[in-house]
Amino acid sequence: MKGGFIGLKISQVSLVLIGFVCATVLVLAWTKTTFLSSFVQPQDHFLRVPSDRSVKDTNSSDGGSSSSQLGTIANVPKNEREDIRPSIVDSTNSDKVSEEINSKPAENITPPMNTMSTNAHGKDERNKHMTTSKERQGVEEKASEKVSEEKIRLKEAENDISLPISSVSTSSSSKSERKENVTISREKQVCNLAKGKWVEDPKRPLYSGFGCKQWLSPMWACRLTQRTDFEYEFLRWQPRDCRMEAFTGPKFLSRMVNKTLAFVGDSLGRQQFQSLMCMATEGKARSDVLDVGVEYGLVQAPGTKRPDGWAYRFPSTNTTILYYWSASLCGLEPIDPSNPTTDVAMHLDRPPAFLRHFIHKFDVLVLNTGHHWNRGKLNANRWVIYVGGVPNTDRKIANINGAKNFTVYSIVSWVNSQLPKYPRLKAFYRSMSPRHFFNGDWNTGGTCDNTTPLSGGKEVLKEESSDPLAAGATRGKGVKLLDITALSELRDEGHISRYSIKATPGVQDCLHWCLPGVPDAWNEILFAQL
Repeated sequence: MKGGFIGLKISQVSLVLIGFVCATVLVLAWTKTTFLSSFVQPQDHFLRVPSDRSVKDTNSSDGGSSSSQLGTIANVPKNEREDIRPSIVDSTNSDKVSEEINSKPAENITPPMNTMSTNAHGKDERNKHMTTSKERQGVEEKASEKVSEEKIRLKEAENDISLPISSVSTSSSSKSERKENVTISREKQVCNLAKGKWVEDPKRPLYSGFGCKQWLSPMWACRLTQRTDFEYEFLRWQPRDCRMEAFTGPKFLSRMVNKTLAFVGDSLGRQQFQSLMCMATEGKARSDVLDVGVEYGLVQAPGTKRPDGWAYRFPSTNTTILYYWSASLCGLEPIDPSNPTTDVAMHLDRPPAFLRHFIHKFDVLVLNTGHHWNRGKLNANRWVIYVGGVPNTDRKIANINGAKNFTVYSIVSWVNSQLPKYPRLKAFYRSMSPRHFFNGDWNTGGTCDNTTPLSGGKEVLKEESSDPLAAGATRGKGVKLLDITALSELRDEGHISRYSIKATPGVQDCLHWCLPGVPDAWNEILFAQL
């Protein structure tokens, strides 16, 4: 009986072992044979943990927007998806895992229960595959983490390029548009309007020196003098690193709706003001333009040749353009107001009173100074240098160049301090307009007889300004540099020269410019920055 029992048990064990071996062979054949596997899906497919659920959990933390983003990415072809989100999964099944996560709903990943086998062999096989399910789950969790990280990266890229994530598409035009936007952004960063060349333009000048009599002083309208060469009128400044929008009067006025542009400076600032008036009106008479100088105290005082400035308004756009004469850009106060012949305190550390009173009304401000900083001008105007409310005792400032440098830094710093109070204000400091006296100065026989445009060159290649004082004063400030020095140095043929109305023998004007002429380019550069 004992031996029979043992014999029976051994036979049962043998049968079990034989059955197990057969089941194993059958399963292996099932998973490896196309014909057999076509009846029932491989076990590793329907036993896979639906990790899309973890992806959805991750998406829900983004306020529901990320799931639509992943759907957009899933619709992109595989070859382009690599450009959008590289290396989402590092495993050998990365493409398969990422495609199924993004393209299949969670409820479709798990097959129906009736597809599972309930026989012993199927149960053993499921137990066998369950031992590796944790490894697959780990791979898929890594995949979902990669997807979440990629969503964050895509959002950051969206902010950098300023494009909505929904704009990512499979078309090449979408990619090219993004590249173009980035290129434009870089051009704005590297553009140097003062670097470039003068080119001939048959569409110049922008206005006629004969016709702009309403705004242009006769002494600067070279067409009204005996000058016979006018090649200087047909040149246009072309920056090298960027395109400068073509100036037209209507475009300028539309850009300046309900705004006021003020020039404050010396007679070169006045030339720029008159140039802009001619450009804005295209050199035509305008009866609708109003003289509003009284609003700014710009009226001619008794016994004076002219007012301290002019102000005109275009009612159609409510645009005001004005000029105020301030040759030194500092505060001027009579030391003894009761004495007509009193000296004038030249407060280097104070802005002009006009600027203090009206800066709140300006939207664009252009400052300049330079050529009045010489001992002859100071003595003729009876200007006495003051700093801190008292006569200056600093030897460095007593020097004319030292006084000019101190003033330029002072006025730029003061305007810069006002910018937070008036956020709409755009302020510029214009660099020095060059003189071209050859063989002497203005009162010692200096001349500028050249009539051949660009005989000394036509291109500016250097990055740094030719006016280090202006560049230094504006560096790191909200007041921008309107750099016109180097490009104007190439235009010695554009001055009034011997053709001034006074025509004093032996005296030429190699400081001021013929209009139309070089100051028009200054305004084009200004217009490009508004």
